[in-house]
Amino acid sequence: MGGKGENSVGGNGMQERNMEEGAVRSEGAGDVGVTANHGYGSSPEDDRASILALSVPFLQKIIAEVFGTYFLIFAGCGSVTVNLSKGTITFPGICVVWGLAVMVMVYAVGHISGAHFNPAVTIAFATSGRFPWKQVPVYVSAQLVGSTLASGTLRLLFGGKHEHFPGTIPAGSDMQSFVLEFIITFYLMFVISGVATDNRAIGELAGLAVGATVLLNVLFAGPISGASMNPARSLGPAFVSNRYEGIWVYIVAPIIGHRRSMGLQHHPFHQQAFALKSQKSGSFLRSLGRNGSN
Repeated sequence: MGGKGENSVGGNGMQERNMEEGAVRSEGAGDVGVTANHGYGSSPEDDRASILALSVPFLQKIIAEVFGTYFLIFAGCGSVTVNLSKGTITFPGICVVWGLAVMVMVYAVGHISGAHFNPAVTIAFATSGRFPWKQVPVYVSAQLVGSTLASGTLRLLFGGKHEHFPGTIPAGSDMQSFVLEFIITFYLMFVISGVATDNRAIGELAGLAVGATVLLNVLFAGPISGASMNPARSLGPAFVSNRYEGIWVYIVAPIIGHRRSMGLQHHPFHQQAFALKSQKSGSFLRSLGRNGSN
């Protein structure tokens, strides 16, 4: 996304607040978190220092996305594999694992990379102007690498039996799963956008809100579509196992669902409607804070 906003699931929804003396500070999953103050007469040494300052934080973000996606897929798909092979976790247990994995990783690396872990989330933020487009290919590649490595690890640990495939395959028709994936990803992005980009949201609860949403979606849609909500979640196991049945559903539906949800959240009419309510809601939260402190 070419904007300069703060876009993170777990980055407390912070946005740029200071613009002084030509310096712009941006944090989270938006522009690289550095301070830049370039003059027309900057020296080559200054330019090299500037490039280094930009590259190091960005590298940290990419590493965070790789590891965050790796542990998310390892835990979530691992629970699916263990349940298929041992039958000990049960379906509700799988739902809890997915929700907890998302919540934990949001709190673990959200302040570094924004905790996207999902190409559809990254693309949705970019198309709404809240994430630099130039960073999208690298972010998406990092997420796919993390998912593929996690899926490969699970294959090494548990073997590659056909019936133990932890990927997502439509249980019914492709169109049924497509519609369901669109709805649950729309819902997920609605929550992410609310806790990550609205200054009135309680940023510390972002991980809990997103994790609970994932748990709910998996509990509801898991038996039908697999409740992917994430192209990386489906592509990693597919790459490793070379199984691509209905894979288009899990690429197209999440991207459209996340994008439409983000578009609704940031539609001018929607923003104006919420602006009219902001004073009341803000006053309510402030009154709770005062009551709690007495």
